[in-house]
Amino acid sequence: MEQNNKPAITNRVSMCCCVIVLLLSLVKVAEGRAFFVFGDSLVDNGNNNFLATTARADSYPYGIDFPSHRPTGRFSNGLNIPDLISEKLGSEPTLPYLSPALDGERLLVGANFASAGIGILNDTGIQFINIIRIYRQLQYFEQYQQRVSALIGEEAAVRLVNEALVLITLGGNDFVNNYFLIPFSARSRQFALPDYVVYLISEYRKILVRLYELGARRIMVTGTGPLGCVPAELAQHSRNGECYPALQQAADLFNPQLVQLLSQLNAEVGSDVYISANAFAMNMDFIGNPQQFGFITSKVACCGQGPYNGIGLCTPASNLCPNRDLYAFWDPFHPSERANRIIVDRFMIGDSKYMHPMNLSTIMLLDSSTT
Repeated sequence: MEQNNKPAITNRVSMCCCVIVLLLSLVKVAEGRAFFVFGDSLVDNGNNNFLATTARADSYPYGIDFPSHRPTGRFSNGLNIPDLISEKLGSEPTLPYLSPALDGERLLVGANFASAGIGILNDTGIQFINIIRIYRQLQYFEQYQQRVSALIGEEAAVRLVNEALVLITLGGNDFVNNYFLIPFSARSRQFALPDYVVYLISEYRKILVRLYELGARRIMVTGTGPLGCVPAELAQHSRNGECYPALQQAADLFNPQLVQLLSQLNAEVGSDVYISANAFAMNMDFIGNPQQFGFITSKVACCGQGPYNGIGLCTPASNLCPNRDLYAFWDPFHPSERANRIIVDRFMIGDSKYMHPMNLSTIMLLDSSTT
């Protein structure tokens, strides 16, 4: 009788051992730093591929320099900013939250919630129809945490989120695809530009506070780049290649107030949770002196049509440069992979002109010593 029970006991022991090994492997993966991404097309890794929207990058020649040489939904010829940060963290790229492949252990790497076309405000990007607006991204973040809790337990899930790096990139579309989208737009009739910026900052505060409430403790916040200098704006407003003053003024108003907001929030929580990344200065380095960085131009997009290749979208029918590494801009709005690498290098080792109160290398060093 006892001998007959031995195979069953052996099987149960083997099963228990397998479960323990699985749990230990999940915990080990969880010990690596997770990475979460929120924002717009500058950081979207392909969520919009799963949506019925015109804000998408899922056709050639997008992705022409990606390892697969196929479009992925990234608004880039290759890797984008989150990919390159993951590279620096020594981890695999975060998957789009809407991707069916984001499951099991892959959840522990983090997730990308970003969606091209969105802004701080819900009415930004309404022309794109079905995009993941920022509060929906935050709801998905809550849902993500529930999924991870079911995988590794609530305590470990809370720790994973607390110790994660978070990147959020918002604001540009609130000007380009809202306030300045058309002459006499609804928001431009409602607000003078300085008042609109104050309103944006007040709304951004709510978003950043909510991220903290959801457990984020290292939040890198990028300001807007030089919005008036992208090929799309040069094509519409520039005669001699000069940046569009109205959008440059918008960035000049928005960015200092965002830095001030982050300092206030850090004072309120009593810790350097919010890290400011000066995307304007990072971009202006190579826009102002492209040759110094190995580019032949910072005015003409690699992919596009019309003046500066800045009209319309990048499509299979567009002009396409043979060497993307020589162009600061990939399409009418977005930097090339090589330009993104310059930006991420500034994230990593930039001084106080670029990163405040510390750069990403310092964050990683500090956090590794406290875990």
